[in-house]
Amino acid sequence: MIERKITIKTDNQLLIDALTESTSLSKQVLKIALDKGCVWLKTSKKINRIRRVKKPLKIGNEVFIYFNEKILDTSPAQPTLLLDKKDYSIWFKPAGVFSQGSKWGDHCTLTRLVEKSLDRTTFLVHRLDRATSGLMIIAHTKLMAKKFSKLFTERHIKKMYLAIVEGNFPHKNISLNDDIDGKHALTHVTKLKFNTNKSLLKVHIETGRKHQIRKHLSSINFPIIGDRLHGKAEKNHLEDLQLQAINLVFKCPIEHKLIDLELSRDMQLTL
Repeated sequence: MIERKITIKTDNQLLIDALTESTSLSKQVLKIALDKGCVWLKTSKKINRIRRVKKPLKIGNEVFIYFNEKILDTSPAQPTLLLDKKDYSIWFKPAGVFSQGSKWGDHCTLTRLVEKSLDRTTFLVHRLDRATSGLMIIAHTKLMAKKFSKLFTERHIKKMYLAIVEGNFPHKNISLNDDIDGKHALTHVTKLKFNTNKSLLKVHIETGRKHQIRKHLSSINFPIIGDRLHGKAEKNHLEDLQLQAINLVFKCPIEHKLIDLELSRDMQLTL
């Protein structure tokens, strides 16, 4: 593992050369690392992820590399394109794919995978936890990102989920409204099916607090199966988190028509 800051002392030095001189890594390995997003460039104004191998640098620039071979060797599951409106698209994000990257890389993120698939700029407008699968909207222009951010902030986008919990869920319908991190949170739960000591639930959230569904269901002693953070699953538990975003409903910012997109039944969680 390499975590290092490199201060540039020679004008017009190429990024790849600066990295080669300051690390024990080959140029081939560094090119892969750059593409996977673990190198950052700090100029006088800001710090950004940098991928351009032959980027000329200036004296005083600072290059940061966060190289972790285990992270970079991870191969993400591939997302599925479900709707393409050019300025935005909707995808199925598999479990294990991140919504956004970290300083250690972004090759396992939906934004980067979509960027490479469509050869378009990507902007994140909402998130799903890494362990959660389901529908996600990706904007491809700053204007569209702004429009979707407003739709989410003003709660004009309806989000529906499926969750599987252990045991026979005792309520046909229930609304949960315990505050999360001191903020109002509202979750509506409908029981769809019970089978072999598991219950399939349909969940609609009116607010978008972090881990809202997971926390609310755990608070009434029905944590989601596979939840290692808020549930009973151990860290070595093999089953994936049984939570999935299956439906998005909103007015299209381009055509001003209602979009009601539901994940196909063959891709949905089931008992």
